Formats: sequence, C-alpha cells, structure tokens
Amino acid sequence: MTKVECITRPHRLDDVIDALDALGVYGMTISDVRGYGKQKGHGEVVRPGEFSITLIPKVRIEVVVDDDDVEQVMEAVSRAARTGEIGDGKIFCIPVGDAMRIRTGERGPESL
Repeated sequence: MTKVECITRPHRLDDVIDALDALGVYGMTISDVRGYGKQKGHGEVVRPGEFSITLIPKVRIEVVVDDDDVEQVMEAVSRAARTGEIGDGKIFCIPVGDAMRIRTGERGPESL
C-alpha cells in the first residue's frame, strides 16, 4: 500500500476529486493548508509597504492505494491539477506498512 499525497491549488480540487472517482479511488482526506515553494509566496499591497503574503493557500489530498495503482493515480492527479503555471503543486508517495479499519478490524489492502 502507498499513501499518495498531493498539494495543489484550491480551485483544482473538484477536478482532482473527479479524476480519483473515475479511477474508483475513495476514502480520501482533504485539508486546507498554506505554504510556498520556489516562488517564495507573493506580495500583496493593502497600503504601500504594509505586508506581503508568503504562505499561499493550498489543499492537501491524501489517499492510500494498492501499490499497483500508484502510477495511475499519480498520472490522473497530475493531469487534473496541472495549470502549467508555477505553484501547481507536488505529489508525494509514501509507503504504508499496514492499515486497519477500526469498525471491523480488517487489515491491509482489504481495509481500504
């Protein structure tokens, strides 16, 4: 099992969810987050010289999938989230040693 974590623009969230749904991927966790990458945030002037925004709003989408599905999930998320502009985001893949469904006690891929 692998946890696929995507950090991307909030306005691309619905497209990413639709792409994951089309693959039959369910059980996702979505969080509002803030951060920056190479662009180091951006400035916004309310009054000249008053403040700049360095932490940009993003969304984090987390899903755990079978190892065989990781490439397909990464491609689908990448296509759905891509705008071609700096700040489109990142996808991380993290190995998951085990998982358990709390309600039934099922473990491993069956718990997904």
